[in-house]
Amino acid sequence: MSKTGTYLNPSNKGFAESLRSEIYVDKSGLISYTNRVLNTEQKYVCVSRPRRFGKTMAAKMLAAYYVRNRDSREMFTNLFIANDKSYMEHLNKYNVIFLDMQQFLSESNDICSMVAKIKNKLIRDITKLYSDLYVPSFDDDLTDILHELYTITDVEIVFIIDEWDCVFRKHRTDKYAQEDYLDFLRTILKTKDYIALVYMTGILPIKKYGDHSALNMFDEFSMTDPEELAEFVGFTQNEVIRLCKDYKRDYSTMVRWYDGYYFTDIGAVFNPRSVVRSILSKRYKNYWTRTETYEALSIYFNMNFDGLKDVIIQLLSGEKKKINIGNFSNDMVTFKTYEDILTLLIHLGYLGYNTKSMEVFVPNKEIFDEFEIAIKDTSWKEIINAISISYDLLKATWRGDTKTVAQMIDCVHDESSHLQYNNENSLSQVIDSAYFSAKEFYDKIREIPAGKGFADIVFKPKINHIDKPAMLVELKWDKSADSAIKQIKNKKYPKVLNDYKGNILLIGINYNKKSKKHECIIEKV
Repeated sequence: MSKTGTYLNPSNKGFAESLRSEIYVDKSGLISYTNRVLNTEQKYVCVSRPRRFGKTMAAKMLAAYYVRNRDSREMFTNLFIANDKSYMEHLNKYNVIFLDMQQFLSESNDICSMVAKIKNKLIRDITKLYSDLYVPSFDDDLTDILHELYTITDVEIVFIIDEWDCVFRKHRTDKYAQEDYLDFLRTILKTKDYIALVYMTGILPIKKYGDHSALNMFDEFSMTDPEELAEFVGFTQNEVIRLCKDYKRDYSTMVRWYDGYYFTDIGAVFNPRSVVRSILSKRYKNYWTRTETYEALSIYFNMNFDGLKDVIIQLLSGEKKKINIGNFSNDMVTFKTYEDILTLLIHLGYLGYNTKSMEVFVPNKEIFDEFEIAIKDTSWKEIINAISISYDLLKATWRGDTKTVAQMIDCVHDESSHLQYNNENSLSQVIDSAYFSAKEFYDKIREIPAGKGFADIVFKPKINHIDKPAMLVELKWDKSADSAIKQIKNKKYPKVLNDYKGNILLIGINYNKKSKKHECIIEKV
């Protein structure tokens, strides 16, 4: 059996464990891309995606494929990559250096000791594997050592760096430590003739430091722009349909819980770890694990950037929000607007993002539950109170209980004292909060062209909830609920639902400025 190192030419046991797992979804098509960019100007690949989205599994797969002095054909012979014309050309042909930066950081006191540990571990492996050819000196620079290894063996190196950005998450405010780390990576990676490929994984895209462009040679693939690697981010719709069929699980429920991430070229994307856990445990629930990214969530909310709370209310009620992601600094501390916080939440997996429309949204029930948990640790108590009564409000609406509906909206309004409640726009924000639970059953559309005007809010039942009535909501401020109903009828708003064959509820809601109470009329069509 060939010798294996710990970091240089490691064992392929990690990927073997993935293959032996009860559920394995073939993502070996990724190797087709990395083979294509080997020894080209695109050989520097940085993939960022949230925790639980298979980053480490993909890294171990690449290591098992490229690592030399062993035969991995049996692992890959039944996978997609085996049909690729480049398959045999690069199989087990490279010295592979696999670095889990999270491990090195956790064992080090600072960046300097972390870099020294990486160097020492690699020298130990080189001595173990190539003592008959080369024994490096601890006094030599790491770059010189790697260059000498390449010169002697004539074998190029594939670098695989997992959790590359952990330094930025642990040392969030230490700019000098971060820059030292970036400089270390640049020194061993940039324009080196011993490199065939560098594949880095992390949660955040590469940190921006103004003119400090330590890693500007990388092509980046992120949650906001996955490009050619979109199908390898999570589970695709077809993959989940196949899993649900094989394991006799309800696909529509899987969609509600774990779907919702979206990429223009491939459409729906599911959280892979949660899908697998749900199938194996036979339970649909929240499998999001407590990590430092979760702990930070309530901190960002408590920053209370101007407008953030109102946007979160919109998102939790099922709406989408167009934002500018271009100013995000790719760290967890530099925020100038609420848009920067929302962009970070995209990278952490708490929000979905549509590249084409440039809109963010809460992707699924699992993430909705995470927001609800995090909000409990903030001062946003009015949102929690609104969530707690919203399902009862929805049921009261379905049964036409106008008195209860009006009273519950009063309660939500009383909790929303931050609003300047003097127009239909502020009333609309209260309705967003009041009807949080509608997201589970409806697609909500604002200001939709309907008949002779624009309906304020349309709740159209989702395809798996067509037993629920559609709802047309018209809002009035200091007028009357009756005038709202008349406007719906006179302007023929129900025409927007011509393709819907079920019941329709016409809902008129007015806020009476004098009584400081809401009025509601509900009619069934």
